[in-house]
Amino acid sequence: MISNKEYAARRKDLMSMMGHNSIAIIAAAPERLRSKDTYYPYKQSTNLSYLCGFAEPSAVMVLLPNRAQGEFILFCRDKDPLRETWDGHRMGLLEAKNKLGAQDAFPIDDIEDILPGLLEDKDHVYYSPGKNKAFDGRLMHWVDEVCNNRTIEGNSTCEFVDLDHLLGELRLIKSAAEIKLMRKAADISAQAHCRAMRQCSVGQKEYQLQAEIEHEFMMAGATGPAYTSIVGSGTNACVLHYIENRATLKSGDLVLIDAGCEYHNYAADITRTFPVNGTFSKAQAALYDLVLAAQEAAIKTIAPGVTFDQANKAAIAVITQGLVELGILKGEVEALVADGAYRDFYMHSVSHWLGMDVHDVGDYKVDNHWRVYEAGMLLTIEPGIYIAADNAAVDKQWRGIGIRIEDDILVTKKGYEILTDGVPKQRDQIEKLMA
Repeated sequence: MISNKEYAARRKDLMSMMGHNSIAIIAAAPERLRSKDTYYPYKQSTNLSYLCGFAEPSAVMVLLPNRAQGEFILFCRDKDPLRETWDGHRMGLLEAKNKLGAQDAFPIDDIEDILPGLLEDKDHVYYSPGKNKAFDGRLMHWVDEVCNNRTIEGNSTCEFVDLDHLLGELRLIKSAAEIKLMRKAADISAQAHCRAMRQCSVGQKEYQLQAEIEHEFMMAGATGPAYTSIVGSGTNACVLHYIENRATLKSGDLVLIDAGCEYHNYAADITRTFPVNGTFSKAQAALYDLVLAAQEAAIKTIAPGVTFDQANKAAIAVITQGLVELGILKGEVEALVADGAYRDFYMHSVSHWLGMDVHDVGDYKVDNHWRVYEAGMLLTIEPGIYIAADNAAVDKQWRGIGIRIEDDILVTKKGYEILTDGVPKQRDQIEKLMA
């Protein structure tokens, strides 16, 4: 769990990055209607979660650096015994102050009377538009009114600043408490993938393997999946974001599972590919070993001071060389890499940041230069090879095979640590587990 002390330190760090005479406004995520009068399970804005841990909808957090009456204000729903009978506990104003450390808490219904006054003399308004469009419109209206009044009075107008960049920089380096939670998410997810390998059998449906994985998530204490689970067998594995999960598992096919749990707001992200019948064919084994070699080469590049692009370069080099050796590509490796010939078979990057969002925040380039790894960063390494079933340019033995291998990697002071090594990826280990 994240302590109130750590939340307070995060808010302090953010306010230290803000301009003079500024205000930061962070709105809760809106509730999402599923159909008619039913809603999807609520998921809080990760920025709001990061700064105070508040989990309820209909809320707005305000930070005012150096405000004498208190820097942290929360607008939220007040207590309502009738609604709580139907919908569950509400924290309310007093609990918000006592449990979250807010210096002031006001009913969300009063925001129109209070927030415009907080905006009046501010030179910088830090906000992340596009996440809550209804609130975007209200805030812009209040800011326009404030700016118009200041123009009439001959004062300078306020400047809008995107808050995401500042929060992305803060969230990119994980604390010890965050790393502990992400280890747990990784462990739960690894055990879920092991369960899927053990339970897999010919004739099952893809969604039944999905159920095995998500059962393991929930039984181990996770909230549920961190993203929609991908279970793609046969040619479905060549669809990068396949989520239908309705097909029947057939003997002789591979099945690709990309799934990770969310544990106390932090995500894991693992992909494994294995044979439905428990044994890799010769062609499957050749491509699988190539993807695994590419992943191992990419992981070995990770260390403080290394630029983010090096892992992808390493994966591309190994994949291109291997495809030439297998006769799938023809030509000089160096020229094929330069021409991007591999993109017909490996069309995504090898890595992304991981944290509260599965594709987590943080810039990949700084001043147009690739970012350098620092201890505490967490990322995935996930090369793949996907050969479409209708690709007449390659021999039939390769067609319809899709393989991806993905692990979660922590950058350490001396190099890296693989958080998801609890699930096997060597071919002999996979076959042994499935047997």
